[in-house]
Parts: sequence; structure tokens; C-alpha cells
Amino acid sequence: MNECERLKLAYQYAEEKHRGQYRKGGEPYITHPLAVAKILREKGFGIDYQITALFHDLLEDTDASEEMIEKLGGKNVLKAVKLLTKSDGYNMSEYVAGIKSDPIAFAVKGADRLHNLQSAFVASIDFKKRYIRESREWYFDFCPEIPEAIKALADSIEDQT
Repeated sequence: MNECERLKLAYQYAEEKHRGQYRKGGEPYITHPLAVAKILREKGFGIDYQITALFHDLLEDTDASEEMIEKLGGKNVLKAVKLLTKSDGYNMSEYVAGIKSDPIAFAVKGADRLHNLQSAFVASIDFKKRYIRESREWYFDFCPEIPEAIKALADSIEDQT
């Protein structure tokens, strides 16, 4: 199967599994993993990175199976998706260290955090403050655009007060 077919099947699976889920702003949830995949594609990351982006929330937020993720994405994609999945009672230091140990998971988490920062303008002030604090503490160095996105979100809080 060629890369284009792999990406199309991965998108169809992610879209099916996220169907009926919505973001805080009301848009269909699939727009988020699709935006994360686009960020990675624009930065020159390959197909496994883009498929991981499409799948990054599946294990945490849907009934998707590891078997199907591996079938559609391969072993490297499944490994990265598992590292990106928060388990009940997870330890943040261990979670972030696991992500940093895998180049695919690291790049996807950076793009994920960037997109979330860019789209958090619809969230409450309290959520924005918590998200900014967490981003500064744990994800500041995950991609070069994150510090600027944090500043823009913080500026939006000042504009609201």
C-alpha cells in the first residue's frame, strides 16, 4: 500500500472513531488530529508522524484498538500512540519522559500542544491559565512555535480582563 492510501485509511479510521465528539469551540473533534497532522506535514515530517497525529487521541478518547492502530499505522505508530496516551493516575514526569524518548511521539506532542494553544481562545480564563502553566512547565521546548503561542494565549487573557 502506498503512503497516500495509508494516510487515507488512517484518516477514515480516526474520523470514524471520533465521530460524534466535538471540541470546546463546537467543531467536530477530527479537525484537531487533522490540524496536528497538517502541522507535521508542513514541517516536513513523514507519513508515520502524520498517521500518529491522526491517531494520537484514539486510545485515550475512543474505543479504538491497538491492533487496528498497528494494522493501519505499523509498530512505530502504535508505540508512539501508546506513549502519547495518558493512563489513569499517570505521573506527568514519566509521561513526558516517555514522549521525549521517541522522536515520533515528541514531534506529535509538540504539534498537538501547539494546535491546542492556538485554539484555546474559546476556553475559560481559568482553563487558559492552567494550560499556559502546564505548557510552560512541561512542553515549552517541544516545538519552536510553542513559546509564541503561549504568549498569544496569555495576551488574550489580558484582553479579557
